[in-house]
Order: sequence, then C-alpha cells, then structure tokens
Amino acid sequence: MLRIGQRVSGAQPPDPQDASLSEASLFATIRRLWPYIWPRGRRDLERRVALVFLLLVVSKLFNALTPYAFKWATDALAESGADALPALGAGAVGFTLLMGAIRIVSVILMQTRDGVFAAVAMHAVRRLATDLFVHMHELSLRFHIGRKTGGLTRVLERGRNAIETLSRLVMSTGAPTALEMALVLGVFLYQFDWRYGGVLILTLAAYFAYTTLATNWRIAIRRQMNESDTDANQKAIDSLLNYETVKYFSAEAREAARYDKSMIHYEKASTHSYVSLAVLNAGQTGIYIVGLTVMMVMCVYGIREGRNTVGDFVLINAMMIQLSQPLHFMGTFYREVRQAIIDIETMFSILSQHPEISDKPDAEPLVVREGRVVFDDVRFHYDPDRPILKGVSFEAEPGQTIAIVGPSGAGKSTISRLMFRFYEPQGGRITIDGQNILDVTQASLRAAIGMVPQDTVLFNDTIGYNIRYGRWDASDAEVREAAGLAQIDDFIRSVPGGYEAQVGERGLKLSGGEKQRVAIARTILKGPPILILDEATSALDSFTEHEIQEALRRVAKGRTTLVIAHRLSTVVEADEILFLDHGRIVERGRHAELLERGGQYAAMWNRQREAAEARAKLLETEREEAEAE
Repeated sequence: MLRIGQRVSGAQPPDPQDASLSEASLFATIRRLWPYIWPRGRRDLERRVALVFLLLVVSKLFNALTPYAFKWATDALAESGADALPALGAGAVGFTLLMGAIRIVSVILMQTRDGVFAAVAMHAVRRLATDLFVHMHELSLRFHIGRKTGGLTRVLERGRNAIETLSRLVMSTGAPTALEMALVLGVFLYQFDWRYGGVLILTLAAYFAYTTLATNWRIAIRRQMNESDTDANQKAIDSLLNYETVKYFSAEAREAARYDKSMIHYEKASTHSYVSLAVLNAGQTGIYIVGLTVMMVMCVYGIREGRNTVGDFVLINAMMIQLSQPLHFMGTFYREVRQAIIDIETMFSILSQHPEISDKPDAEPLVVREGRVVFDDVRFHYDPDRPILKGVSFEAEPGQTIAIVGPSGAGKSTISRLMFRFYEPQGGRITIDGQNILDVTQASLRAAIGMVPQDTVLFNDTIGYNIRYGRWDASDAEVREAAGLAQIDDFIRSVPGGYEAQVGERGLKLSGGEKQRVAIARTILKGPPILILDEATSALDSFTEHEIQEALRRVAKGRTTLVIAHRLSTVVEADEILFLDHGRIVERGRHAELLERGGQYAAMWNRQREAAEARAKLLETEREEAEAE
C-alpha cells in the first residue's frame, strides 16, 4: 500500500589514462565539437562567437600595452628624475595613470568576453547533451541490455561537464595564452631583435615539453592515489555497514588493520603526488627564470651599448611576468583539457553507434483497421548458436485473446519484443492487418500496441503523472476514468495528495497490485487496438491476482490481445492457447481441448494444480495449528 512521506554492448569508453589516445584525437574531437560551439543558422550565437574573439583580441592588445606604459613611465623617471615630475597627465605620472586605466579596461573586456561566451558554451552543452539523450533512446534494446544504466548516465553527465570545461578552459586559458605568447613574441621581435624572439621560443618549447612529460607522470601517480582512496573508502563503508557483524566477531582490530593497510598505500601515493607537483612547479619556474634571466642579461648589454633604455629592461620583465600567470596553469590546462576530450570522445562513441532498428526511408504509418495480428514462420535468435523461435506461426483475429504459454526460456517474451520491434526477426514476417511491421514506422506501430508488463516500473513522480503517461494530452477526467476502470481510483482518492501523491523511486511506495493497476490504467488511457499482457499477474498473490484479472478482462474487451503467461489458471478463457516449447508451437487449442489431449499443456496444468493444492493444504494445516494453540 502507499506510504506517503516515506522516502548490448556498445563501444567501450576510452581509457582516461591513455595519453596518446586523447592527444591523437584532439583535433578530430574539436572538429566534431565545433558545429555545436559555432551553431550555423543561429545568427545571435554566431554574432556572440565573433564578438568573443573580437573581445579576446582587443583585451590582449590592451593587456600588452600595460608593460609599455610601465616602460614609458620608467623612461620618463630616468630622464627627468623623481624630483622633477611633470604635471599630472603627462610624463611618469601620466604613464602610470595610463597603466592603471589600461589594466581596468583589460579586466572589463575579459570579464565581458566570459559573460558573452557563457550563452554559447551553455547552448553547446544543451544541444550535445540533448542529442546524446535522444540518440540513447534510438539505440536498440540489445545496446541497453549490454550496458549499465548508471554508466550511461555517467557518460551523459561527464560529457556535459566536459563540454563546459573544455569551452571554458579554451576561451579563458588556452586561446588567451596562445594569443598572449604571439603578442609577446611580436613585441620582442619589433622592440628588440630576433635573438630575443629565439630565446622566448626556446623557453616556451622547453616549458611545454617539460609540462607535458611531468603532467603525464603525475597523472599516473594521481591514478594510484585515487585507487588507494577508493579502496580505503570501500573498506570503511563495508565495515560500517556491517557494524553488527564486526561486533559479533570482535573484529574491530582486524577491520582497523585492513583500513590502515589501504591508508598506507594512500599515504605513499599522496606523498608522491605532492612531491611530483613540487617537481612540476620547480621545473616550470626554473625554465621560465632561465629564459627571463637570459633576455634581461641581453638587455643589460644593450643598455650599456646604447641600443636599449632602462624602460626596455622593465618592459622585458613586465611582459614575461604577465605571461607567467597563464603559463603557470598550463599543467592544469593540459590535464583538464585531455580529460575533457576523453569524456567527449566517450559521448561521440555512443553518438557514432547506429541504431540496430531503424525505419525504412519509405516507411509509412501503420493503419489499424481491424487489429488482425499474424506471425508467419517467424524465426529469431539473439545468438546464431542459440535459436529462440524456430518458425512460429499463428493468427490472432480482431478482438480475440490468444494466450502463449510454456516453460521458461521457450521464447514467450521474445514474441512481445518482436511485436514492438525491439528486435527484428531473421526469418518470416509479422503483419498487422496485412502490413508488415518492418515496413511501417516504429512510432506508429508502438502507438497501436499497449503493454502491461510483469514488472511494472513507474517514474519517480506522482500517480497522476504515471497514469497520464499513457496519453499525455488526456484530461483529468479521462485520467480518473481510466483509474476507475482499473479499480484504483478509490484507492488514489483515499491517500493524502490523491493523484498528486508521489510513488517513489521505481514506484516503491506502492504495493505490487497497486503498481499493476497503475500500469493497467495508463494502458486503458492509451486506448490501443492491440494489447499485450506479459506475465501481468505472475508475481501477485491469489486474491490480488483475481482482482487484477477482472480489470484486465475489461481492458481486453474488444481488443486483439496476446497474453503471455506461465500460470495457466490465468488463460483458461482465452480463445486459443499456444503451448510454446524450445521455440516451436507444439500444441494449440482451447483450454478444455488441450486438457483432453493429455499433452504437455495438460501435464503443466496438473503440476500447477497439485502445487496449488499442496500450498492450500499447508496453509490450512498451519491455520488449524494456530487455532489449536
């Protein structure tokens, strides 16, 4: 009952530690991502991207002027002296004020750039995430059976975050740093000579080579630290969840030793991680300082020879210090961009999966006139070495109820999956009113079929939402009418919240019978001409099963119905019963006819009847013993 208030294998994702994979795929991934970042046809977003690049260039030009203002102020001081400062707005004071103004304008331009680009980045995130979500629904049931749902949602989440991260890092760190390096190189070549440019190029080349090697080394260490941390957390959680068992066996010391052993590995890996970070920072700083020192020494000689001024000495220092800030984050930039690309590659690997089931180019909508369903020599296998259906043929006349029974593994549920085109047969054909279901659109086919499954899974929303899922444009009155036909309206009205009551994760706040009634109600609301009942009552107790059966009979009235059942007592009124065994129909007929034949159906009926009688006798004995006590 309701307790209100209670709370096929696809492409494998790339290895996040495979450096060569992400580096080799960098440009290919960015090329696939570019149409999302620059969406053609969206003039407003195209203008935003163009404006972002304009703001980037202008802000960096202003940024490059800051060291020049520093140089001009220094030269003015060196020429006039501190005691002979000219009036405000000229000379050293003017250049100092100019430097401050340039910095303010540069910061405003950079922040404006980030604000303008935010809409573009978030649009790319939304489009790609939505495309992936839609594509996941288009992929076959075989794909989803072969993958963990949690893994797919993680791919979606990581890919969404990766697009945002990549966009932000490229626009806030990568592109500005590249432009700034080009500007600094241009300044050195223009203001000084080719030797300064050569020293800068050698410095940057050594800096990036060292950063790449050290970062790859650190990633391996970081992975060891994460694995040790995960292992320690798993042991801690496992031990705390089994608190009582630990106490039963006085195993506190043993659990502490196991946890400490994992923490020892974490301690060593963490120490190596911090040491490697220190080595990375020290090496980067050392390379940078060597390059800066060489250029400043060259400038000192230039001042002595009269080629340079003291302001040039300050200019070199200011330009390199300004460049050092983005360079300092290049290790983090490289690692984050590489990880983002790997996560996006994983998204693209799923987007590259072609749906196993797709509509033909000339597919027409299914037109249901009477609802005649025909299986004509249908053959199917999930694996070629294990055939499931071996030439199944039957016909369901309009308004008839056809029951498909048999032992587990006979292929009963496969028939319902083929009807919905979750899979397609390797032989034979399935027709509805003479139309091959392979020639019609999947949407129209599934709209014509209603399903009441054995395991009803509900959305974590309200009861009304789950019933209305059968036909989204239904009115409240139609929802209540469907609930009434499914014999659940009185129950819904009796609980706090009524149709707005939450059903919980996977409908766990409802009992099995209540969930089945919700499933029946939404199928009634859908109003399909063809109905499939797949073991709809097998998991229910006898009393609930009887009530559900009555509701199902009302739903099936006037509809072509396929009943897939293991419990034979639920299909005795069917117009025809098909006994399926090892992929073949071995017996067919009405209930009484099959019992008279004394075949496999009769044998299964007798076994189930004897088991039911034994259960009833056992319950009666237990009741009598309880009364005697």
